[in-house]
Amino acid sequence: MTFVNFEDARRHVPDELAFEPVALRDCPPGALQPFLKRLARLNGPVGIMRMVRDVASLTELSFRELPAVLERIGADAMIVDQAELAGGPVATALGHPFATVANALPVNREPLVPPPFVPWSYDASPRGAWRNRGGYRVADWIVRPMTAVLEREAGRLGLSGFHRDEDTWSPTCQVSQCVRGLDFPRTELPPHFHYVGPLRGPDKPLDFELPEAVVTGERPLVFCSFGTLQGSRAGLFRAVAVAAADLDVTLLLAHGGLLDEAEARRLPGKPIVRPYVPQRAVLARAAAAVTHAGFNTVMDALSFGVPMVALPIAFEQPATGARLERAGAAVVLQRRRTKRRIREALRAVLEQPIYRGGAGRLAAEIAEAGGVKRAADLVEAILPGTGRGTATR
Repeated sequence: MTFVNFEDARRHVPDELAFEPVALRDCPPGALQPFLKRLARLNGPVGIMRMVRDVASLTELSFRELPAVLERIGADAMIVDQAELAGGPVATALGHPFATVANALPVNREPLVPPPFVPWSYDASPRGAWRNRGGYRVADWIVRPMTAVLEREAGRLGLSGFHRDEDTWSPTCQVSQCVRGLDFPRTELPPHFHYVGPLRGPDKPLDFELPEAVVTGERPLVFCSFGTLQGSRAGLFRAVAVAAADLDVTLLLAHGGLLDEAEARRLPGKPIVRPYVPQRAVLARAAAAVTHAGFNTVMDALSFGVPMVALPIAFEQPATGARLERAGAAVVLQRRRTKRRIREALRAVLEQPIYRGGAGRLAAEIAEAGGVKRAADLVEAILPGTGRGTATR
């Protein structure tokens, strides 16, 4: 197994696993940092269009550089992120079997499922289908720089029929970190699409001591994180800290190293503030979580039946929030995140059984979904020499 990505991704790959950089000359170490900073500040139509152009440029680099990298490492098969447009066409051109993995919210298109970047609720009426059609037309127009690269570079590889993201997905194995109970109702998924739940290795132990009142259960623990990109949002952390200070809870806040010490000290109340924590170890002890609805944090919280206050910020987070709301596992504040509204939302998920019940139902489904073991079995089913070719278990 070799991870292939831009050099800046190397730090996320464990030392015992192989890593091969792609486009090292064009993307040397540190080259992606400006792009990631722009993602963290993504806001408004101008920011979205800039992000799409950035991704289109990276996709073009992947198309042009990936075949040589795969030949160099002697690849026989590939596992490709659902959002990576180059992987599927390159695998097809090289004759490699490949699996597609939806690490974030699955974006498979259906008439009754809203586009994956809007906060719309599920609506199976003709009006809902009409609204979705309009949403997809707008989405297709926004990502046109990316699909133009897809069409051009796939043609350069001698391929036809690659016009949208779904054309790049595996025809034999699609794996999603989601579970059916969290997603909107679907009727058009292919038989080789599999909800397997969170893809996780062994959990890391808690590496610090929690207050005695939390350990004994006298005070509920509330965990707050806005992920690896949004941890610099001091104002939103401050609003959460004020809300928690008004309740009889212990707030543990992780900012991903994006708040400086002075900002951390100025947070109201007495929160426990850390750059990083072993997230699943914390959530295993938490009574509630406050999150940006980033998919990894959402799935980790649901694994332990932890209800959430969701404050979506960007990307597919509003759509994930809409699904959490429908499942009854969170109070979702898509806008107007005032201190008072956050406090009342947090009080609700701590005190009203409906939210813990919704999160608990999804926790039970996640426990049965198979996780990383089932995902590995499904991928192995399409590898050369297994004699199956399609993963439909």
